[in-house]
Amino acid sequence: MATTFTRGRRERPEFGEESGFEDTVVKLYRCATVVKGGRRFSFGALVVVGDRRGQVGFGYGKANEVPSAVEKGIKLARRNLFPVPLRGTSIPHRILGRFGASSVMLIPAAEGTGVIAGAAPRAVLELAGVKNVLTKCYGSTSPKNLVKATANGLKSLRTRAMVEALRGVTLDLPPEPEPAPEPVRVSVESDEGPRGRGGRGGPRRGGPARRGGRPPRRDGEGRGPARGTTAPPPAEPPAEGATNDA
Repeated sequence: MATTFTRGRRERPEFGEESGFEDTVVKLYRCATVVKGGRRFSFGALVVVGDRRGQVGFGYGKANEVPSAVEKGIKLARRNLFPVPLRGTSIPHRILGRFGASSVMLIPAAEGTGVIAGAAPRAVLELAGVKNVLTKCYGSTSPKNLVKATANGLKSLRTRAMVEALRGVTLDLPPEPEPAPEPVRVSVESDEGPRGRGGRGGPRRGGPARRGGRPPRRDGEGRGPARGTTAPPPAEPPAEGATNDA
C-alpha cells in the first residue's frame, strides 16, 4: 500500500500592526478600456511598505476594484523588502539613485532637519526609518520612477563596516560620531513675577535691579512730600555780625 505525504503549510502572522510593518498608498491609477458596450475601468495602486527600522519595499497591484489593487500591491511590496543601512537617523553618505528618466539625489542631514522630499520619495524614506535627509529630483516626476529611483539609491548605500568587509581591509579614518541623545527638558521655576502687558516681565519689588537700570529706591529717598501736606520753608541764613553763643 502506497503512502502519500502532504506538505504542511506554515501559518504566517497577519500583515499589519502585529508584524510591525506599515503601508502607504503613494498613487492610485485608473485605466479605462473601450469595449463594445462602453468603457471598462480597472485600477492600479502603488504601495510602499516598511517597518521604520531599516526594512522597506514597494509594489504595484492591479485589479478591477481599488481595495483589491491595494491588497495586491501590499503583498508584492512585502515580497520585495530590502534592508537599508542607516547611520543614526540619517543615511551614511550622499548617493544618486536612477531609474529610467528620473534621478533622486539623497543627501544626509543634521539632527532636526526632517525629511525634505516630495510625496513619492518621502513615503520610501520615512517607512525605511530615515528621519533627517535632503533630496533633489531630476528628470521625470512620475511617482513610479521616483519610488524606484529612491529605492535604487537606498540599495546602493554602504556603511564603513560593509566596505571594510568587502575589501578585507581596515580603513584608517576617524571614528564615526555616535548619535547624540535627545535633550531632556527640565522645567525650572523662576522667581520673576507674572508677565505684564506686552509680554515683558520684570523682577519683583525689592529684588535686584535689571541690567542697565536704576537701583531700587529706599523708603523716603528721592520722594517728595506726601499728598495733602506742605513742605517746611527752607532755613534762612544767619544775619551778618551774629555770633553763635552755643
